[in-house]
Amino acid sequence: MMKTAKILFVLLFAMFSKIQAQINEKTIIGIWESDKKDVRMEFFKDGSHYAAKLLWGNLVVEKDDITSKKDSKNPDARLRARNILGIISLTGLEWNGKEYTNGKIYDPPSGDTYTCKAWIEDGKLSLRGYLGISLLGKTVTWHRYKP
Repeated sequence: MMKTAKILFVLLFAMFSKIQAQINEKTIIGIWESDKKDVRMEFFKDGSHYAAKLLWGNLVVEKDDITSKKDSKNPDARLRARNILGIISLTGLEWNGKEYTNGKIYDPPSGDTYTCKAWIEDGKLSLRGYLGISLLGKTVTWHRYKP
């Protein structure tokens, strides 16, 4: 009887952990704003990965704070005439059970693309962009956007 109870406990714990991981995996979905309040992105599920669309940023709008700048620094000349607002600037994030990894983030003001990873801790989203190794990068902290 005691052995059965232990097995049942282990199974329930494993199931709860799996459900909890699935819930945590999707917590990235939604609109986030950088803690500096200089950029806003909407994260969403894209197939088996996660992506994010650029909704607003002080470096990607004109002085009127509404009109989108053009993607003039894009390495692909065919994309330089497009508006920056609304582009999917983050792609390919994969949930590994603990954090989101293997993403790519495009920075329109520079035209550069970086590898990125993200994690959520205490309700805050940390997004780290880097070239090569994560040690050589920058982390931006985000909070859920409340209009």
